[in-house]
Amino acid sequence: MATIDEQQPLHILFLPFLVPGHLIPIADMAALFAARGVRCTILTTPVNAAVVRPAVERANEDALRGDAGGILVPMDIAVVPFPDVGLPPGVENGAALTSEDDVRRFFHAIRRLREPFDRFMAEHRPDAVVSDGFFTWSADAAAAHGVPRLVFLGTSVFARLCNEIMVRHNPVGACPDDDPDAVVSLPGHPHRVELRRSQMADPKKLPIHWAFFQTMSAAYERSYGEVFNSFHELEPECVEHHRAALGRRAWLVGPVALASKDVAARGAAELSPDVDGCLRWLDTKPDGSVVYVSFGTMSSFSPAETRELARGLDLSGMNFAWVISGADEPEPEWTPEGFAELIPPRGDRGRTIRGWAPQVLVLNHPAVGVFVTHCGWNSTLEAVSAGVPMVTWPRYSDQFYNERHVVEVLGVGVGVGARDFGSNLESHHRVIGGEVIAGAIRRVTGDGEEGEAIRRKAAELAAKARAAPEKGGSSYDDVGRLMDELMARRTFR
Repeated sequence: MATIDEQQPLHILFLPFLVPGHLIPIADMAALFAARGVRCTILTTPVNAAVVRPAVERANEDALRGDAGGILVPMDIAVVPFPDVGLPPGVENGAALTSEDDVRRFFHAIRRLREPFDRFMAEHRPDAVVSDGFFTWSADAAAAHGVPRLVFLGTSVFARLCNEIMVRHNPVGACPDDDPDAVVSLPGHPHRVELRRSQMADPKKLPIHWAFFQTMSAAYERSYGEVFNSFHELEPECVEHHRAALGRRAWLVGPVALASKDVAARGAAELSPDVDGCLRWLDTKPDGSVVYVSFGTMSSFSPAETRELARGLDLSGMNFAWVISGADEPEPEWTPEGFAELIPPRGDRGRTIRGWAPQVLVLNHPAVGVFVTHCGWNSTLEAVSAGVPMVTWPRYSDQFYNERHVVEVLGVGVGVGARDFGSNLESHHRVIGGEVIAGAIRRVTGDGEEGEAIRRKAAELAAKARAAPEKGGSSYDDVGRLMDELMARRTFR
């Protein structure tokens, strides 16, 4: 067997799942490693390459400017064709799927990506693979090439433990089928975690999904370890439990959204008129006076829900910047009376953005005082890093776990009382009244003890989040430890 040149930089292949919430953090994570002298390649398809390219270009620009400590190891993207599985041309991302049939075809394509993955591994022989947990086949594929597989799922250690408990013990199965409000406890979690049955995935209703989760868990067992977009100070008890009780190796390398030294660089090169106007409008507002509202790229809201959200923003009395998606009816169908008077051209209390918004840039604006969020982990961690308290409104996936983490453990948010676990294709959730939404916003932003405590804790966590990736910080050290381990494996292969 040939000896690997010890002087060559480590080479890590990153294989992100094809949805924005997984693509973007894995690209930012690659940028962190590239800044430490690791050669990083992201393997993806043409449409998804466009999603990660801005992060790659920023990292390479940082290196050229010397922001990477004088190390110049450019990141690159290996683009492979999206498998022909009967989806329309250009539909290569989970955010573009509109039916369960599309979802099935999409996951068939995910399985067929093993062939170009194997080809890349044989030709380039990277030192490690950071693979999204949804690519269950990558555990055996990487092992076949003698390459360690590191798993990334884009969630917190807290939620990862919740998922593991669900797969191992299925506590939902012990609840009566006709009681959606039955309280379900997750045994063995380092924190007390209790949810309503209606807030959790039901194995009886989702047998195919459940089987896939079990396959994912088994693939975790066969992997070298896990990397998390988190940091030790955010969830120390969970990290210890993950390592001691589960016997899993973990490296916490986040918040990866801080990979770019320039927060403003995370905005698009060309801003839409909505976004440009909103950013200019934020500059005119007092510190902490704006509610930022966004539910990510894949959440669906019914017109009735959207209407009540609009009412809640009005009743809150605060300024607002609202990224609107998922309202299936024309705007007049969900716009409550008087709302048009709040936004241009008639009013100046709020701004609406259709489509994409530069969330990190918005959250870090001093005018933003609270974030109404679906509790996707990327959004949650971006808010933590910016020191912005949250009003939590989970919809599906790990979001109800993240809400428990934010509200009950970290103490940096207030929930609106969401009870219904759905999917990104569903918009049939219980409608939450505008008065409830406004009340949650006031609890976070008010002058009472609760609001002051939430804001104080948010500021304290933000300082810890920003220190973690810096030299001497916990995430910086974890990146270094992982690099040392991978280099130590470079003897003979």
